[in-house]
Amino acid sequence: MTEEDFKNGQVLLIDKPLEWTSFQAVNKLRWEIKQRFKIKKIKVGHAGTLDPLATGLLIICTGKQTKEINVYQGQIKEYTGTFTLGATTPSYDLETEIDKTYPTSHISEELLKETTKQFMGEIQQKPPIFSAIKKEGKRLYELARKGETTEIKARSVTISKFEITKINLPEVEFRVVCSKGTYIRSLAFDFGNALHSGGHLSALRRTKIGDFSVENAVSIDAFIENLKAE
Repeated sequence: MTEEDFKNGQVLLIDKPLEWTSFQAVNKLRWEIKQRFKIKKIKVGHAGTLDPLATGLLIICTGKQTKEINVYQGQIKEYTGTFTLGATTPSYDLETEIDKTYPTSHISEELLKETTKQFMGEIQQKPPIFSAIKKEGKRLYELARKGETTEIKARSVTISKFEITKINLPEVEFRVVCSKGTYIRSLAFDFGNALHSGGHLSALRRTKIGDFSVENAVSIDAFIENLKAE
C-alpha cells in the first residue's frame, strides 16, 4: 500500500496481542506508517476497545476511513473465552486479585446451560467499575484504582447467542454473540451470581465484528513486516 492508500482510507484487521491496550496498538501502527512514508501526520483510530487482557479482532481505520469508525463500532460482536467460577474480583477479570470465593459443588452441566437462558435477548447490564466509561469527565477505572466508589447505571444490551462450549470446573468456556456496549466481564460476574456462586473472566478473545473475522486479521508484527516490504 502507498501513502495515498493510507490517507484515502484503509480498514486494517489486527489481531491484538495480550496485554496491549487498543490505544497502544493504534499508536504503534500510526508511528510505523509515519516512519515508512516520512509523513508528519495521519489519522488512525480503532473501532471498539479491547481490554488489555483480551486478544483478538481490532478494526483500525486510517485516513478518510476514520469517519466510518462509528459504523463499525455499532456492529454485532462475537467473543470466545473462559469464565472461572467460584471466585470474584473487583475488576471482574484478572486485572485485580480475587476478593471472595464461593462454592461450586452444586454446579452441573444442566444448571450451566439452563442459566445461560437468563441472559439471552435484551438484558439490563451494569458496566464494571474498572471500565473506560466516563463519569463527570473521569474514566471509571481511574476512580476505581484510587479506591473511589461511584454509582453505575445499568444499560440495555442484547445477547443473541450464549453457549457453554466446554466445562472443566471451575472453568467454563463460552461463545457469545452480542450488541455494542456489552461487557463480557459483567456477564461473567452476573453469570456467577445467577449460579449462586461467583465468577470472573479469565480469558477473552474477540472473534468477529459484523462481517469481519479474526481469521482474516494479522498480528502487529506481520503488519509492520508487510509495511516495510512494500
